[in-house]
Amino acid sequence: METIKHVGIWIRVSTDMQVKDESPEHHEQRARNYAQLRDWNVVEVYRLEAVSGKTVMHHPETQRMLKDIQSGHIEGLVFSKLARLARSTKELLEFADIFRKEGAHLISLAEQIDTSSPAGRLFFTIISAMAEWEREEISSRVAASVPIRAKMGKPLGGQASFGYKWLDKELVIDEKEAPVRKLMYEIFLKTKRKKTTADELNKLGYRTRNGSLFSDNTVNRLLLDTTAKGQRLANYTKSLGDKKQWIMKPENEWIVTPCPAIVTEDLWNQANSILIQQAQANKRTGKKATYLLSGYVSCECGKTMYVAHSSKIFYCKPCKTRISVDDIDEIYQQYLTEYLDGINATHFLNQSDTILKEKQALLEQTVSERKKLFKKVETFLEMRFSGEFTKEQFAEHAQPLNERLTQLDESIPELLAEVDFLSIQMVSSDVVLDEAKELSNEWQNMSFEKKRAMVETITDSVTVGKEDINIALCFLPSSFLNAKNSRHNLTDSLRRLT
Repeated sequence: METIKHVGIWIRVSTDMQVKDESPEHHEQRARNYAQLRDWNVVEVYRLEAVSGKTVMHHPETQRMLKDIQSGHIEGLVFSKLARLARSTKELLEFADIFRKEGAHLISLAEQIDTSSPAGRLFFTIISAMAEWEREEISSRVAASVPIRAKMGKPLGGQASFGYKWLDKELVIDEKEAPVRKLMYEIFLKTKRKKTTADELNKLGYRTRNGSLFSDNTVNRLLLDTTAKGQRLANYTKSLGDKKQWIMKPENEWIVTPCPAIVTEDLWNQANSILIQQAQANKRTGKKATYLLSGYVSCECGKTMYVAHSSKIFYCKPCKTRISVDDIDEIYQQYLTEYLDGINATHFLNQSDTILKEKQALLEQTVSERKKLFKKVETFLEMRFSGEFTKEQFAEHAQPLNERLTQLDESIPELLAEVDFLSIQMVSSDVVLDEAKELSNEWQNMSFEKKRAMVETITDSVTVGKEDINIALCFLPSSFLNAKNSRHNLTDSLRRLT
């Protein structure tokens, strides 16, 4: 599981909300207290005081924050509630998309959204779906006109292929480029090498449309392009999103229209037959991940343990600590079974709910007490202004109240942070327990891919020592951990497996 180390705090309070209960200092202290409870290091504070939430994306502090996210300077952003991040739905979607792509986290305390937690990651799923719906709604209207224009042979945007040009919205042969395009096929049939073909064209003094040297990638793209044999393809690709790859659409959606040919169909087919054979010969199948706990197993010295290609053993070279993949998988599964048998999840969640309600009640009581004290101070001020109190009398009565107000102003953000922490922790713990139960019960029948997905959700770390193994599930408070089950004696565990 990815652990946040460095976070920033986002403070935006509009002019009309800069009263004591909505002060920037109050928001900052609440966020700092929450970060402290999570053992996060606050390295930046981004202040947008007296700034409207209508649009914040181009604000200098926003740009500074986004640069820090992209550079890895901060790994998460803590703020009091989503409305304080931005009021524009469009900008909230943009923020969520940027953070998801950069692998960073959003932590909204009021809405109990912490995307570093298992339950909080659902937020990214929902917000991404909303953004995708919005993009599709806009693009669908544009896409609807593409097949119609393609069937009419009209330009769909972009330049014509090398060797062609658009003239009065009709695709015609470019007399300067077409001979070079034809020569490319002829050279390739002789050399059967894309790089050699590019080199030969460059030596003859030919250049691409923008004046660059021909490359093997350019040669490959132009050789594959069916336009050269008189068949112009349109509506055959689609983008997977901003800065993502383009993929082929189903063939029944392609639009093929005739156009002037530069080479014969036979010449084009010969060249492409060679390209297909070369692509198949060079195709490599990537190795599929096979180890369930890869990335989670570490030695007690702190170093991550890896599996060598020639073995199925997790190994720490400095300490010479080792354990087989099969053994640690079995111990992990055995741990889940014993651990879950030894706990009462319902009792824990009820207990957690009780603790949360007690904290919430204490918070409400503290806020109420502060309001009463503040009213008393205001009354004493009125009495001072009216002359009912002398300066000395006012100091005698008001000073203890002011001291108490200062104490409450310090304790309220701490209580808010504790309530935020407990709320998120309880929801996340429930998710972890449900996943752990399903993984334990369905272990034998579950696919590797699903096991791995659940391991990523519930596992914090697996530490291997000389004598024992410590397995820690994430987002479970220490008071809930069963000490007997959390550490496994390595010798005993291995003896039970044999």
